[in-house]
Amino acid sequence: MNYYWKNDTVEMVKQQKVKSVGDDEMAGIKDVAKLAGVGVGTVSRALNKTGYVSEETKKKINRAMDELHYTPNELARNLYHKKTGIIAVLVPDIAYPFFSDLVRAIESDLYEYGFKTMVCSTFMTQNYEREYIDMLDRYMVDGIITGVHSLDIEDYLKTDKPVVSFDRYLGKNIPVVGVNHWKGGTMAAERLIEAGCTHVVQFQGSKAVNSPSHDRHTAFARRMEEAKIPVVTYELEWNRFDANYFKQVAEEVFLGNPEIDGAFGADLMAISYLKTALTHGKRIPEDLKIVAYDGTLLTTNIYPEVTSIVQPIETLSKKCTELIVKKIEGGDGEKEGLKDIRIMVDVLLREGGTT
Repeated sequence: MNYYWKNDTVEMVKQQKVKSVGDDEMAGIKDVAKLAGVGVGTVSRALNKTGYVSEETKKKINRAMDELHYTPNELARNLYHKKTGIIAVLVPDIAYPFFSDLVRAIESDLYEYGFKTMVCSTFMTQNYEREYIDMLDRYMVDGIITGVHSLDIEDYLKTDKPVVSFDRYLGKNIPVVGVNHWKGGTMAAERLIEAGCTHVVQFQGSKAVNSPSHDRHTAFARRMEEAKIPVVTYELEWNRFDANYFKQVAEEVFLGNPEIDGAFGADLMAISYLKTALTHGKRIPEDLKIVAYDGTLLTTNIYPEVTSIVQPIETLSKKCTELIVKKIEGGDGEKEGLKDIRIMVDVLLREGGTT
């Protein structure tokens, strides 16, 4: 089999009668079998781990493969069966601590299932996200785990291929995994109330995206309202994750609201506000209390350590990978109960030196 790129898809074109890419007729497999003194079926079982092959025979096969410089054509075999063994993981910015930690965990978990990971950092560009969906439809990846918010939902709804969403509602046919944001927002509010705050600010992501994460800010504001504590809610720009932007926002909010004595926001935003306050002579936690959301290593590797609502990344990763593998292997999804799924993982409060 020879492969050509045509119309942006992989097409298999047989030019002449050559060796097939099937499991028992791969190009070169007969040569390996002959040199090792075993049958082709034995080589196939050893390569694909589909049956018993003695250790001595495996050594003979490996020696033959080394001598012949033979490499199993995994890509060709996968394409023949319309599988790649690759799952795309889409995040807004791989440099953002939470997403980098999540991708690292997902990559490790997918490896355990026998899949490789293709990472896409969209950088606010819709085209990147759409191209990966096109790749899914053309069998160039087996599935997508998406945590980005740059593309219209309709683009996802057009595909019937395996997709799992992280923290975004994309329709009843696409499972969504996230944490109990309502509980997280309530816990953050109660911690700042207990610390004696009288005027607080919370930094919220763009409301343009239909995400479960908004629940934490709704819950935070409601709990503060019950405690009769004024809340300034600052809505951040859509899909902005760079440190310079957070620094700019922190300076603007700090100087414009001198009465603030409590702050709540995602890790980088919370830390930017912490640094700004320290620069202007505030004492932490005497003058300003801060609760971060996500709880990545960033919040424990600075002084003072930041009190945080922790999203359990390892658990979130396992839920995402379990679902995408089930969708890939489970057929229509309805039978497997993989439609209209919303998995909610618990959060925890980790006390630091900022409250």
